[in-house]
Amino acid sequence: MDLMKLSKELSYALRHSPWEYELELDEEGWVEISQLLVALHESPQWKGVTQVDLEQMIQASEKKRHEIRSGRIRALYGHSTPHKISKLSAEPPETLYHGTPARAVHSIMEHGLQPRQRQYVHLSADIDTANQVGRRRDDQPVILRINAAQAATDGILFYYGNENIWLADHIPARYIVEQ
Repeated sequence: MDLMKLSKELSYALRHSPWEYELELDEEGWVEISQLLVALHESPQWKGVTQVDLEQMIQASEKKRHEIRSGRIRALYGHSTPHKISKLSAEPPETLYHGTPARAVHSIMEHGLQPRQRQYVHLSADIDTANQVGRRRDDQPVILRINAAQAATDGILFYYGNENIWLADHIPARYIVEQ
């Protein structure tokens, strides 16, 4: 395994684009290692990455970009994200988006969007972000349009993540349309 490439991938995910990896960083930039591994395993290049690999990567790095503590990992410096993800209930925009692999569409249209191994469903504020997120798992992702305003009116809670990302506990299928 190329530990330098892994370090660069982690730096990008933890410092600059956690939403692209559907990571939920706390206010100090920590994320559960299990959540990070789920995100990394969605990319064929990182399918076999383990916690031991992450520990070896940190040991081998001269720059000490990351740290692991109590089952969590974070980047130590160099963040460019404008906000940390806060989980405050908020009024969403009228429409949100979700980029997903084509193979998942049938299940989503039947069961809605579920958080899977994460705490929340991740939704994008715009089509470009949804495409970016979706491309992590499929070269040609399907973009789903979420009628967020109607869902909120009907009692679905949304949480502001940052200017690109909104979170929800679950999105029932009736609020989802294929773009």
